[in-house]
Amino acid sequence: MLTALGLRLEALLGTDRVITDPVRLRTYDCDGLTNHRSTPGVVVLPDTAEQIAAIVRECAAAGVPYVARGSGTGLSGGALPRADGVLIVTSRMNRILEIDIPGQRAVVEPGVINLDVTRAVRPHGYYFAPDPSSQQICSVGGNVAENSGGAHCLKYGFTAHHVLACEVVTPDGELVDLAADGPGYDLLGVFVGAEGTLGIATKITVRLTRVPETVQTLLAAFGSIEAGGAAVSSIIGAGVVPAAIEMMDALAIEAAEAAVRCEYPPGAGAVLIVELDGPESEVAAQFTEVERMCRDAGAFEIRIAADDAQRALIWKGRKSAFAAVGRISPAYLVQDGVIPRTVLPDVLARIDALSAESGVRVANVFHAGDGNLHPLVLFDDAEPGAEERAEEVSGAILDLCIEHGGSITGEHGVGVDKARYMPRMFTGADLDTMQMVRCGFDPAGLCNPGKVFPTPRLCGEVPGKRKGPHPYEGKADIF
Repeated sequence: MLTALGLRLEALLGTDRVITDPVRLRTYDCDGLTNHRSTPGVVVLPDTAEQIAAIVRECAAAGVPYVARGSGTGLSGGALPRADGVLIVTSRMNRILEIDIPGQRAVVEPGVINLDVTRAVRPHGYYFAPDPSSQQICSVGGNVAENSGGAHCLKYGFTAHHVLACEVVTPDGELVDLAADGPGYDLLGVFVGAEGTLGIATKITVRLTRVPETVQTLLAAFGSIEAGGAAVSSIIGAGVVPAAIEMMDALAIEAAEAAVRCEYPPGAGAVLIVELDGPESEVAAQFTEVERMCRDAGAFEIRIAADDAQRALIWKGRKSAFAAVGRISPAYLVQDGVIPRTVLPDVLARIDALSAESGVRVANVFHAGDGNLHPLVLFDDAEPGAEERAEEVSGAILDLCIEHGGSITGEHGVGVDKARYMPRMFTGADLDTMQMVRCGFDPAGLCNPGKVFPTPRLCGEVPGKRKGPHPYEGKADIF
């Protein structure tokens, strides 16, 4: 039987836009990180910003928590629903509202697929630069929430560098506009990357980037990941800023070959993908240097893409790496730590040692140019204790990143998966300050609660060590 809130939501949206059937609700019980699951109390599928605002007002009036979700490709549990809450799915809001080529911008709804922006503007000589590996299915609204990056973020930056404005539904159900060039505090800068805890984006103005004059891509195969790391250090140390520089180790290559037959060089302990773009003369000169530095570092085979088809084949293995791991392991955890490039060989050696000591296999895929690691920790979820051992290794890898002056996340976000690691990176005062900012947007604490912070603080609560359980812990289902 539907509760009063469920009936009000049906009256607002229609019965075909409100899901309460337990079987259908399970479709939404996790994002791309499947080891965190929670079946939502109710799912709603709005078509407009005004409908989202009305839904939020209903939730606020009832004191019901809510979570926004796009395509569900996140890898930190950032869109994990609440069993006692409403999940607001934006996938039906998938229109490109405006393309302004002279102004080099486009206006899109949050459910628009990342790659569809590029497809729409490519005939005009432009594209949307942020390119997560899931860009064929991830939504721009989710990219905004997580400040997503991608293979080309080394040169072109993250989503935050390509968002000019957002229309946002605030936690009190008001529609407001946030702009990058407005006076006063940079509220747009606070909102992008806040993991959906400060409101819901309903309209996004993105920056378009001109297609470069030329692009050249090579794949270099090395006998070891350390040799590949040496090549990365040489390239960056020479002042070359590739559009992308990516690395995969032997286990990740094995998975990619099994999944998509990318035909990387046999026997490679690591492959390095380097892509340069820009003016033709500049790219040609730098490309010669990159090729030489790869050979000097010990590359035993180098392949240069002669056309777009060969370039796509080189990228195919890397872009499919996360999903491909399913071919060699029943389950896996993916992490997202960041380290300085200079300590890459040491940290990778420590990860190898962790793997050997624990008996837990780790496949390494990473944005080598900016030190953003994506270790894939493999385990068999049918084996008792296997997931717990994988989580221990995963946590130890994050500790390594912090120990070497890095971060627990580069682009996947904190969500629920890494919240417990936040105190290892930030002081209590730091966390209190962050939560005070959150309270400024969401005094009631209903907007995507339970994410980012290990112990969410109630707004108005005096900062300090909490005594006793949080009031939301163990809260009964209110539906």
